[in-house]
Amino acid sequence: MDYGIKEPTKSGNNIVERTLFFHGIIVVSLTYTCGLQCNRLNDLSIYHYALQKNSMKKYLLFLIVFATAFHSFAQKLPYPYPVHYLNIQIEGSNHKMAYMDVSPSNPNGETALLLHGKNFNGYYWKDVIAALSKEGYRVIVPDQIGWGRSDKPLIHYSFPLLANNTKQLLDTLEITKVNLVAHSMGGMLATRFAIMYPNTVSRLVLENPIGLEDYSLFVPYQSTDKLYANERQATYESLKKYQQSYYPVWKPEYEQYVQAQLDASITGNKDTNALVNALTYQIIYEQPVVYYFDKIKAPTLLIIGQEDRTVVGKNLLTDEQKKQYGHYPTLGKKIKSLIRKSVLAELAGVGHIPHIQSLAAYSRQLLTFLKERPGGRL
Repeated sequence: MDYGIKEPTKSGNNIVERTLFFHGIIVVSLTYTCGLQCNRLNDLSIYHYALQKNSMKKYLLFLIVFATAFHSFAQKLPYPYPVHYLNIQIEGSNHKMAYMDVSPSNPNGETALLLHGKNFNGYYWKDVIAALSKEGYRVIVPDQIGWGRSDKPLIHYSFPLLANNTKQLLDTLEITKVNLVAHSMGGMLATRFAIMYPNTVSRLVLENPIGLEDYSLFVPYQSTDKLYANERQATYESLKKYQQSYYPVWKPEYEQYVQAQLDASITGNKDTNALVNALTYQIIYEQPVVYYFDKIKAPTLLIIGQEDRTVVGKNLLTDEQKKQYGHYPTLGKKIKSLIRKSVLAELAGVGHIPHIQSLAAYSRQLLTFLKERPGGRL
């Protein structure tokens, strides 16, 4: 719920700004609680009253708890559009699936469904949502169960489960056809979705999908316990270091996507979130989709940033293996040969996330493909 409270603009070292901000909020709260009529919110009589009615210890405890809680809330990046929730029953329990449903000003009658990657959530689609909406597409952007603002239950995760959850969302919204657009791990999910629900997918767009190789054949296995221990140690700095591998050159504007990932990991129970991150890593390792690309029936566009060298578990490889695997210029051509009705768009100088690093080039390829009528390049 939005109470109209906005955090001061962040610029450089803003510790003083935050301190003054929380000071003001606390003063307002005390004013309301004590029922005082003060013309000036910083009137020292407020503190005098609070100290008379409560001990200094209780007051300071209230101040610390309130400031800490509000700071945690204020740090979260706002999603670009309103977030809705769908209740989904999984393994006997109800869980909330967050999603954005963005209606265009001038509808063209089509819907785009965007599926995020492993280290992401709906937030990073914000510019793609705007581009598609401008062209008349209704845009649906779920945070999969286990990610983002959705619940993160300790369940048996699988790509079929995530696909089924997504289909439940579409059924609830009474959407029967979608243009399915996916990135990274979302490409593995989209592949499974397109095979499970072929009549629902009009067109499929895979942007630098992972799973173009069977990682279990060359990446050493890691137990869930070990993955969990690693996830518990995640910090802003460690997340940033990993995300830096997505781009040929790091830019300050990419910091927001690190913050979005961090927000999701610290919201709620941090330990549970870390275990869910470990469990969802395992589905990438244990449930390869590379053997199913030839089963895709929908017309498909592969958008491949040519500088991408992503391998899930790359840190476990030898230097020689790192040169051998994750070579997206080769992998893109290989997958195109497996998907019967497919076209390949190769983006030179672009890494793992074309829609962030090179939005204009990505959007041109995406929109041209979605608007293309039968008999075009396919």
